[in-house]
Amino acid sequence: MGVLTCAHIHSIELDPDEGGATRMSGGVPWITLPAGYLGSSLIGAALIACGFDTNASKIATLCLAAFFLFTLWWARRNWLTWILILGMSGLIILFWFVANSVALRFFVLFIGVMSCMYVLWDVIDDTIARKVNGSDAYAFSEICGCCPSQVWGVIWLLIAFGFFAGGILVGLVAFKVGPPKK
Repeated sequence: MGVLTCAHIHSIELDPDEGGATRMSGGVPWITLPAGYLGSSLIGAALIACGFDTNASKIATLCLAAFFLFTLWWARRNWLTWILILGMSGLIILFWFVANSVALRFFVLFIGVMSCMYVLWDVIDDTIARKVNGSDAYAFSEICGCCPSQVWGVIWLLIAFGFFAGGILVGLVAFKVGPPKK
């Protein structure tokens, strides 16, 4: 999101225990600070909506494949990444061709639900349950100046939950199965 808001990216750090951090200058912090939580929640909601239809699930897995290729390019020297992505790709291919892709729909739903649920947990853990001075919510509260970081955590939690519920509702409405024809 930093690149989209014309920020200069200095470094990207990934930590398996704490998530990650992007060091940047410039850009629009009102957009970049909540982007990790809300962007992941939005992607999860889109996957949930796609999980309600076989063709939409197939399109979603093609998008996932593009992200897999980008990840393989970015982490090209990490063998564990290669093994995990090849394993996930194998599952997707298997699910694509088994039982009219019903398993693929459940796989896409699973990935979407896990993404949304993790965001809900992560927002609670990082911003509401404990105050971390280096967190995105703390930085956001410093920029805004009107609310403490826990309030921004609650706001982001409500938005993330809205995305989650919206993904389910869009899936139900957009891919509604009508009554059987006689």
